[in-house]
Amino acid sequence: MTLYDELKARGLIAQVTDEEEIKEFINNGKATFYIGFDPTADSLHVGHFMALCLMKRLQMAGNRPIALIGGGTAMIGDPSGRTDMRQMMTTEIIDHNSECFKKQMSKFIDFSEGKALMVNNADWLTKLNYVELLRDVGAHFSVNRMLTAECYKQRMEKGLTFLEFNYMIMQSYDFYELFKEYGCRLQCGGDDQWSNILGGTELIRRKLGENAYGMTIALLLTSEGKKMGKTQAGAVWLDPEKTSPYDFYQYWRNVDDSDVIKCLRMLTFLPLEEIDRMEKWEGSEINRAKEILAFELTKLVHNEEEAKKAQDAARALFSVGGDISNIPSTRLVDTDFCDGAIAITDLLVKTGLVPSKSEARRAIDQGGVEAAGEKISDIGVRFTRQQLQGEGIILKRGKKAFNRVFTE
Repeated sequence: MTLYDELKARGLIAQVTDEEEIKEFINNGKATFYIGFDPTADSLHVGHFMALCLMKRLQMAGNRPIALIGGGTAMIGDPSGRTDMRQMMTTEIIDHNSECFKKQMSKFIDFSEGKALMVNNADWLTKLNYVELLRDVGAHFSVNRMLTAECYKQRMEKGLTFLEFNYMIMQSYDFYELFKEYGCRLQCGGDDQWSNILGGTELIRRKLGENAYGMTIALLLTSEGKKMGKTQAGAVWLDPEKTSPYDFYQYWRNVDDSDVIKCLRMLTFLPLEEIDRMEKWEGSEINRAKEILAFELTKLVHNEEEAKKAQDAARALFSVGGDISNIPSTRLVDTDFCDGAIAITDLLVKTGLVPSKSEARRAIDQGGVEAAGEKISDIGVRFTRQQLQGEGIILKRGKKAFNRVFTE
């Protein structure tokens, strides 16, 4: 099976501009390609996972990735999939977020010895002269055509700012710049980026001629990556300080039964033949497939040791054979106790299971809190230091949020 055939079999490809040319490029390791990442937070999240895995797969076949950090486009804000304008960020925040991205991307992409590039579009976008840009680039874009783009149509009813309207021009200019400077002929992105990607190929054709247009191609990822980006609890981050390895593991362990095989195909590097066998599993075997998914992805993002710890913690809570010491834990100190005890509401806040005491009281009133295997129905319950010494107790909110609280 060729690389391109494998990408299709894994459900990664939604649309391409020139299938035969893309096959020739990536199957023979000839492609210099790029994917852009706007640094709108200080960590990548699960929604970026598919793009990172694609870059890793293409690089393993000899192709050269360019990870484009959108330090410049982040100043505008991508309107795709949004109902309102992004909050404006300072250059200092954007620079900090960009550095965080670089560190996390290095876990997926080998940047040594010219095998990959990491560039920031602020290096050229922030230097552009406005009038010169309008004359040199803006003249090649039709407003009527731009307004037909899905990313803009979704915002027209609620209001699209002129600032955001320029995002397509900026992204198109990125492709033009990377084509000139690095010979980048392939841009990959999510399906909400299709109009922006095609804008880049069109700009290159208009600026450099028909021959250049024939040298630019685009590969569109399926929309699943965006869907995975957020849960009801908010974003699932790749930074262990924002989403612990255990919580990351649990996110994948708890995917819907109908999604587990799809996730295994798209996001893991397990052989397709092995995944095809899992597709035939039924009943409790599906939970085994979820364990495999969670372990493989936690190993990829964090490391094998953290994946094993997370797996042990989950097994200690939900089945047998696990190590209780690996459960997410909170150690209390002397100042946490008042008269030798601590209230259940304070415990819930201290462990991070709830954001506030009012939320703690609400969770208890709704019957969603357990401590040491017993449901808590009284917000006045207190735990003594003696009760929490040694291994402590397991505090639970809802069905999936746990914390071991203890003191020495």
